[in-house]
Amino acid sequence: MAIDYGQARTGVAVSDPTGSIAGEAWTIVQRDREALVQTIAQAAASRGVEAIVVGLPKNMDGSEGFRARLSAQFADSLRDISGLSVSLWDERLTTVDAHHILNNANRRGKKRKSVIDAVAATLILEGYLGTLGGAPV
Repeated sequence: MAIDYGQARTGVAVSDPTGSIAGEAWTIVQRDREALVQTIAQAAASRGVEAIVVGLPKNMDGSEGFRARLSAQFADSLRDISGLSVSLWDERLTTVDAHHILNNANRRGKKRKSVIDAVAATLILEGYLGTLGGAPV
């Protein structure tokens, strides 16, 4: 499972059972971090997820700013509540790439807002899966 954590909207993507490709993706609208952690932990348990990867929004120079610290804290909370392995994944440019994908699909306005985070989570998941070799995430 991959997470594109946001303070208002969070994208979630889950691999297929073989861990080869991204399967299901959705966006959760939730501002309360603890409620979001609970929701994601329940979704992971119900889908048989074995590990979670959380996008780490590094600055373009590789440094970690405020948003990266929030994502790391979120990952720690998710690890504590879910009991799963939770890794951080450099997500630089995933949202930019997601916007390009949606532009090419002619998704604009409210349609874009409702799916941009799910697309970004899918890109995080696909990048992470490319390094694994088939373990379900």
